[in-house]
Amino acid sequence: MLMASFPHPFLLWKNLRMIQMAGLIEFLVPSWWEIEVTLTAVFFVVVFYSLYDRRSGGGGGGEEEGIKEDDGGVGGLGADGVKDLKGDLKGAFVVKLELLAAKNLVGANLNGTSDPYAILTCGEQKRFSSMVPGSRNPMWGEEFNFFVENLPAQINVTIYDWDIIWKSTVLGSVTVPVEAEGQTGPVWYTLDSTSGQVCLHIKTIKLPQSSSRDVNSLAGAARRRISLDKQGPTVVHQKPGPLQTIFDLSLDETVDHHYSCALERSFLYHGRMYVSAWHFCFHSNVFSKQIKVVVPLGDIHEIKRCQHAVINPAITIVLRTGAGGHGVPPLGSPDGKVRYKFASFWNRNHTYRALQKAVKNYHAMLQAEKQEWAQSALRANSSSMKRMSRRISEAPQANDIVPPGKTQPFIKEEVLVPILNVTFPCTAEQFFIQLISDDSKFLEEYRTQRNDTNLNLGQWHGADEYDGQVREITFRSVCKSPMCPPDTAMTEYQHFVLSSDKNSLVFETVQQVHDVPFGSCFEIHCRWSLKTDSESSCNLEIRVGAHFKKWCIMQSKIKTGAVDEYKKEMDEMLDVAKKYLLKAESSVLNIDVASKTASPTHE
Repeated sequence: MLMASFPHPFLLWKNLRMIQMAGLIEFLVPSWWEIEVTLTAVFFVVVFYSLYDRRSGGGGGGEEEGIKEDDGGVGGLGADGVKDLKGDLKGAFVVKLELLAAKNLVGANLNGTSDPYAILTCGEQKRFSSMVPGSRNPMWGEEFNFFVENLPAQINVTIYDWDIIWKSTVLGSVTVPVEAEGQTGPVWYTLDSTSGQVCLHIKTIKLPQSSSRDVNSLAGAARRRISLDKQGPTVVHQKPGPLQTIFDLSLDETVDHHYSCALERSFLYHGRMYVSAWHFCFHSNVFSKQIKVVVPLGDIHEIKRCQHAVINPAITIVLRTGAGGHGVPPLGSPDGKVRYKFASFWNRNHTYRALQKAVKNYHAMLQAEKQEWAQSALRANSSSMKRMSRRISEAPQANDIVPPGKTQPFIKEEVLVPILNVTFPCTAEQFFIQLISDDSKFLEEYRTQRNDTNLNLGQWHGADEYDGQVREITFRSVCKSPMCPPDTAMTEYQHFVLSSDKNSLVFETVQQVHDVPFGSCFEIHCRWSLKTDSESSCNLEIRVGAHFKKWCIMQSKIKTGAVDEYKKEMDEMLDVAKKYLLKAESSVLNIDVASKTASPTHE
């Protein structure tokens, strides 16, 4: 009876296990109260993030307006984006190729379809079309612009099958010759494969003479820093960075910002974005599949903020019409503009603002560069005018030592720094007559003493664009820098204004160096200000500075080195000038003595 009052040990063990299981389930499975609290917290987090995103960037969910560049063209080319022009290219043509469609392509996938995209090349210019998933008869309707100097030209169209992991498979290619101006209409071209055709519409336009120039943002990085003068190879002692080792860009381009992000494709390819003054680049190496994107900032039409998979902040970069993709196939759109979409940023808004600022600085730099090229062309045009017949007595006069420039200044005042302020042993008028006039031999003597060669002195003449008179001189000057060749071609534009009382003289020079590294990026501006303070002396102040027509690496070092080198040259020039004046004075005295001695004999 006593044993019957106790439960069986097995039942006791079973009840204990059930209690343990109930406790475990209660611990693992949240209660309704916990679910409500979690959902409420998630709701508040989402609302807080949305408000923060809107305050920090102007609105966050979905796509929204970002920086947007005009697609307008020049010279009647419409929306070709022909802008930011420099450097003469006589007889330049723009070839507008429209990739319409393809049909009966080879099926590269296991299901008999393909994921086709096209790579179009013309010379060194390369463009990528968007990728059309799961189709043997893709429709693109995308336009690509190529710039060529002469006709005929050849355009190669190669169609590939995009693969997530493996290397893309070639589906076929065709080379189309462009013989002359005009348009072909839609034409089907047969690919060099077992099956497939591609439909192209080609239109060739000759650029007007006023806009037949090198295009910074359209021809890509290879054509963007071409100087008017034919420079030799530039050697820069700079350690290559990721832009050089990964993307094969020029050595004078450095990374301004870099960000961890992912490129959207079938899935996100994680990598790193690099932003420089001229390009934004992306590199990824997932499953040993190398992905590279190199886009000139001038090809960007719009930058948008968007979302990937609802909660992942992303950035969409839309390229202008005709730009095409640069690297892996971009994403297509109904308006024909291709785009790249990047997500998984640590701070999307910070990257967005940095890209906006980079594009803004790029266009501001090109605008300043265009103005500098226009001023240089105007200065060269003024120096090439015929010599005016009037002498120094007929030169335009000024009431005081005011800088020249009723129409426009000859040099950049803001870059000048004082390097010398001394008393010089001649008057302002004597300085002009003895040292820089057309009859003076001083410059020839000075350049010979410096071992400079090929001196060609122009004549002083008037110019409608500037007060006073201008002239141009060219020579080859000895270089002492280890980064420079033994000598370099130099062009120096000179300008002067003499006051009406001939007591004040402003003498200005602009030097352009042609054969040194980055010589096309900067000019040396100098101003000599002379004011007569006695019958045999004047106060001489020299100010000099390096003016940069466009950005280049080592800018501060070039500026400092140019000022120091010019100061040494001025010290040498003034010593030679003093000796030349003494020699001229003694020559005049000898002539006077000889004339006085000869006078009684003549009588």
